[in-house]
Amino acid sequence: MNPITKVIIPVAGLGTRFLPATKSQPKEMLPIIDKPIIHYLVEEAARSGISDIIFVTGRGKRAIEDYFDFSPELESALLSNNKKDVLKEVRAISKLARFAYVRQNLPKGDGDAILCAQHLIGPDESVGVLFGDDIVDSHIPCLAQMKKVFEKYGDVVIALDTVPHQETKHYGVVEAVEVSKNVYEIKDIVEKPDPAKAPSNMVIVGKYIITPALIEELKKIKRGKTKEIRTSEALKMLLKKRPVYGLRFQGKRYDCGSKIGFLKATVDFALKHPSVKKEFRKYLKETIKK
Repeated sequence: MNPITKVIIPVAGLGTRFLPATKSQPKEMLPIIDKPIIHYLVEEAARSGISDIIFVTGRGKRAIEDYFDFSPELESALLSNNKKDVLKEVRAISKLARFAYVRQNLPKGDGDAILCAQHLIGPDESVGVLFGDDIVDSHIPCLAQMKKVFEKYGDVVIALDTVPHQETKHYGVVEAVEVSKNVYEIKDIVEKPDPAKAPSNMVIVGKYIITPALIEELKKIKRGKTKEIRTSEALKMLLKKRPVYGLRFQGKRYDCGSKIGFLKATVDFALKHPSVKKEFRKYLKETIKK
C-alpha cells in the first residue's frame, strides 16, 4: 500500500451563503482571526504528512493562488520595516506544501471536482479530499487520524461527526456498524433524511480518503438533469462491491460553510489566540453583562 502524499481541495463553489461578502472574494479566503479558512485546511494536510496539494478552482478564485504563492513585494516591505516575525510567518505559507491548480469550469458537483484532478493522481494512488467548509480543531489532525484507519483497512475512509437528530436533514447520514473504537463499516448512506427516518445521528463530514475504486465509480455516474456528479452517489455504488469505513474523529468540528458555524469558529479561535485572547475574553464578559 502506497503512502498518501496528495490531497485534493475543491474550492470552485460560489459561496452564495456569504453574499455579498463573497461577490468579489472566495468564501475560502474569509478570515478566522488572521488566517483564511483555506489556510487551516492546508495546515491540516501538511501536519498529516501531505506533500502535494491540488486545488480545484473556478472563476474568481485567483486570490487562493496568490495567497499560497511567494510575495516578493510584501516580503521586501516587511524586511525593510524590520518585521522579521511577520516575515517568517508569511514566508512559511508558500512552503507548507507543493501546490497545483486545476480548473472546474462549471460547478458540476463535488464528484466532478475530484475527476478534474484525476490526471494528477497515479492509477494506483489513494488520496485525501478536504472540502472547504469543515475545520476540525484537534490535537492530532483529523486527516492524520483518518490515515491510520486507511493504513489498517486499505479502503475508502470518510470522516463522521454526530449531530442532534433534528439536524440530520441537512446531511448525508450513515447506517453503520462499529468494527473498532470509533471506526465503523458503512452499510448505507441516506441523503438529508427526515429526522424521524434517519438511520443514525452520524453524518458525513467533508473529509475523505479515496481509492482508485471510488474514482472508477465516479466515472460511471451518468449526469442527470442537474448535470452534477456527487461523491455520495459513487460511495453508495462502491458499498455494493467493497467496504467503506467511517471514523468518528477526535476534535471539534466547525461548519464554516454556514454563518453561525463561521462565527463559532471565530469566537473559539479568538479565545485561544495569544495576541487577542485576553482582551477578547474581557470584551465577551462585558458584553454578556449588558
